Amino acid sequence: MPEFPPRRNDHPPFPHPHAEQTPPSRISDHPEFHSLRSAQRRFGIRATVLSAGGFLLYVLLSSFLPAVMNQPLSGRLTVGLALGLGQFAVMGVTAWCHVRHMRTRVDPLARGLRSRLQHENASRRARSAAPPGGTGRPVQPGTRGFRTW
Repeated sequence: MPEFPPRRNDHPPFPHPHAEQTPPSRISDHPEFHSLRSAQRRFGIRATVLSAGGFLLYVLLSSFLPAVMNQPLSGRLTVGLALGLGQFAVMGVTAWCHVRHMRTRVDPLARGLRSRLQHENASRRARSAAPPGGTGRPVQPGTRGFRTW
């Protein structure tokens, strides 16, 4: 049997599964994520109530008060037709408010959270990529973490 030279250090080439320092933090654990979700949820509830309320009002008026909906406003334009066309305006205003809300309130929170998590992950990777035994030699690119002879 051939004899192999002893290793330079006694550390295994691959870490043991039980030797993991800390589990990676989940994004849902951060309080900024909760504020982000609540900001989205608050606006979503308001926008849904506004849009669905407008549609429901139109349907209820046309079902229970057809005389009101048939009142002429100008020429052949009736109250019902004006309210039906108004639904497009309600949806346009809702979409515009959604875009404005996302740009001013949600996107800055999301960008800050993303950059903070990327910074944490980069520092975590830098700590875990340090060679065992403190040799101080960085791993060469393209070697996939294998030490050279």
